[in-house]
Amino acid sequence: MPSPTPPAPEKERPMSAPEQTRDAMTSMERLLLESEDIAGFLEEFIEHLAQRLSTGDEPVWCGVSLRRQRRSTTVVTSGPHALEIDALQYASPDGPCLTAMREQTVIRVGDVREDGRWPQFHSAADQQGVRSVLAVPFALRGEAQAALNIYSSSPHDFDPRKIEVIQLEVDRASSGLLLAIRLADGRDAEEDLRASMESRTTIDLATGIIMAQNRCTQQEALEILTAASNHRNEKLRDVALALVVSLNGGPPTNGFVR
Repeated sequence: MPSPTPPAPEKERPMSAPEQTRDAMTSMERLLLESEDIAGFLEEFIEHLAQRLSTGDEPVWCGVSLRRQRRSTTVVTSGPHALEIDALQYASPDGPCLTAMREQTVIRVGDVREDGRWPQFHSAADQQGVRSVLAVPFALRGEAQAALNIYSSSPHDFDPRKIEVIQLEVDRASSGLLLAIRLADGRDAEEDLRASMESRTTIDLATGIIMAQNRCTQQEALEILTAASNHRNEKLRDVALALVVSLNGGPPTNGFVR
């Protein structure tokens, strides 16, 4: 009796567009959880995108610029060449990335040799082998400004379809980047609070020492400490710390800061 024919394996059903979006968002969430800071989150994003866009002998260079506290910096790049090109843009009066961040709009430069909007940057970029530029802003709800910079060695490299794909990638990463920025702001605020409490503890201890040595009030002790700070042209905390260390044998500890 012949053996029964095994059933044909079921073909894997292709994911729908909503499923692809959820899968991409899950990957972004996992990447964010595995990253220690903003740069760590964006490094994988940039590396993946640069590999996807580079074809054969036509490389592209990617970087992410972030503007916080009125200062623009390059957070991550796909390599040192992208970092150098970004630096040229910051040194210029303006550029496509800075405009994209400021105006929250996609900026496309078909050919730096023909586009007259940012002549100083375009001339410098051309000398670095850049022919076309694309800058896509992240949606960060006004809490910061960021944009993806893509530099290509080919003129007119970014057609509408490629721009659409890149925008989709940036949109997927925007929520993760926004959360990473909020976490970083929280860590910065925590560090500021820690430093403030440590400084207050040191000054209070030094004031107490002066009160004991001079049998004076707290206000009088603080005035003595302030006068010493002005006379030495040193910060009040540094003068207080030197006094505490001289008697304590080391810096003070704050039991409320862990």
